Amino acid sequence: MAKLRADAQRSRAAILDAALRVLEADPDASVEGIATAAGVTRQTVYAHFPSRERLLAAVLDRLTEEAVDAMDAAGPDTGPAADAVLRVLNAARRASARYPMLLRRFAATQSSAESGREQHEPVAERLRRIVERGQSAGEFDRQPPADWLVTVIIQLGHAAASESDAGRISPDEAEEALSTTVLRVLGAS
Repeated sequence: MAKLRADAQRSRAAILDAALRVLEADPDASVEGIATAAGVTRQTVYAHFPSRERLLAAVLDRLTEEAVDAMDAAGPDTGPAADAVLRVLNAARRASARYPMLLRRFAATQSSAESGREQHEPVAERLRRIVERGQSAGEFDRQPPADWLVTVIIQLGHAAASESDAGRISPDEAEEALSTTVLRVLGAS
């Protein structure tokens, strides 16, 4: 029984890995194409993900996990808060940059502001810790509230990515603009 469970976990991971690769190359790829790339049958994909929508939701969860893991590795709770927020944003950007087509597709098809908020919560929680730490230490302005500042930071990150994706500024310019603007929004000294 444990072997089947381990096999099922490997199959699920292989499906998600393949889905990331295939959907990055072709956001409209079929479940059959993803199954082939994963080395499993279409029925196996549906056994793990009952619909294409559920598979796409799991792919988005995987992308969020990768960004959050990168943020955690960047040390959000260490050093000055201003340095931490920039490190964490840069880590999230690097992780997200691996799947630009896929992320654009998800952003364009996000069904509601509420589901977008839920998807960003792990990211927001890390940013919130940094903002609150910076406010408590006097590194950042105490107003507006931390939750508002986190929302603004996330939206600024999307704006920077959008401007870079559209070719209006280079990725380096987007990163510099984001860093400068975030520090100004936070009132960093």
